[in-house]
Amino acid sequence: MKIHFIGIGGIGISGLAQYMRYLGHEVSGSDMSDSGMVKTLRKAGIDVNVPHSSSVVDGKDLVIHSAIIKDSNVEIIRAKELGIKVLSRKEALKDILKDKKVYGVAGAHGKSTTTAILSSIMSGSVILGAVSKEFNSNVRFSSDDVVLFEADESDASFLNSNPYCSIVVNAEVEHLEYYNYDKDRFFNAYKEFINLATLKVLNAEDEFLSSLVGSVDALWLYPSRDIKNIKYILKDDEPYTKFDLKDFGTFEVWGFGEHIALDASLAILAAKESMSIENIRKNILNFKGIQKRFDIVGKYSSVIMIDDYGHHPTEIKATLNSAKEYALLKGFKTINVIWQPHKYSRTIDNLKSFVECFNGVDKLTILPVWSAGEKEVDIDFKNEFAKYNPIFADSIYRDKDKIYLIKDSKKIDSLDKDLIISFGAGDITYQIRES
Repeated sequence: MKIHFIGIGGIGISGLAQYMRYLGHEVSGSDMSDSGMVKTLRKAGIDVNVPHSSSVVDGKDLVIHSAIIKDSNVEIIRAKELGIKVLSRKEALKDILKDKKVYGVAGAHGKSTTTAILSSIMSGSVILGAVSKEFNSNVRFSSDDVVLFEADESDASFLNSNPYCSIVVNAEVEHLEYYNYDKDRFFNAYKEFINLATLKVLNAEDEFLSSLVGSVDALWLYPSRDIKNIKYILKDDEPYTKFDLKDFGTFEVWGFGEHIALDASLAILAAKESMSIENIRKNILNFKGIQKRFDIVGKYSSVIMIDDYGHHPTEIKATLNSAKEYALLKGFKTINVIWQPHKYSRTIDNLKSFVECFNGVDKLTILPVWSAGEKEVDIDFKNEFAKYNPIFADSIYRDKDKIYLIKDSKKIDSLDKDLIISFGAGDITYQIRES
């Protein structure tokens, strides 16, 4: 088939586009700008048009679009005029994954890391919502029927992922706008995703998931009693966590933190149904992290810079705990945080938790909210975060081992020592990386 993807630069839909190309389909796409992912897709031989144009759908058999694309998009209008089948990414998943043995990983946070760890352990195709450093892509293709898939709850598309195995890291409340702010509807979606699967691997100490113990037949992980002897080590300045899991012995995985041990343990439990523990212990060493998750983007004698995608307070708190362990092992005395809030709705809904999650940082810089298309809302950051005496900047600029804070087009401060870590799901990831 000739399949056209609208919004192909998005991490989720780009994964489907590459997977369909591997299956032998002729794939094209369009997006609003020449993002890094668009450039990557072009290098892989996929024709991507920027910006959107109605003519690019002519002659196509199927059009698939990302969740943010509206019916008013010129390509969707043209496709419907021509009688071309148009599906959202969510709708397309049903057909794409219907005949596959899918290991679906869900959760408010940790699902990218857990999926990537699982992909290091098991063979099979992989469709990730992040770029694995192991294979330098968000997609890996295998000719067998196993698909290791990062399942998205934000629009309930995980319900269309045909899970053979449902792995749930946590079920913290997020994306309530999609669920009309109905928490029962939100949790029922998770319950349905879990019950769709033959094999279930669940975190028994998550607040919601714990309510299913006794009523759901699953491989339950109790982190506080099943994961023991957590230790953090450095190998060539790279972070590793060692831990004991149940009676399976000791494992070592890239990354720092109890949350890394949790993600790895869930992946191990899912994989052990089809693999030996010894092969799992060996293969998990292939994991080298994923881009934008505790991603070391600058390493110098006096300063290390880390980029992290964390945009929910629970994620930020867990990653900061890892950063503190890392700084301790490196002998650094200060931790400098640059935070770009993501979405006004998320910031307002979790404002109290955001205020608390930065406890222990030495310097906090706050950038403007990355709106992700939302209407601007006034948030009194200066008053809410007063205890940190934060610096408010418009952007940052990196020059090798130094980061400048920019306000009104002027340099107002600089960071050039110890540990610097940025948080956010917007363009902060590009600002902290040297161009």
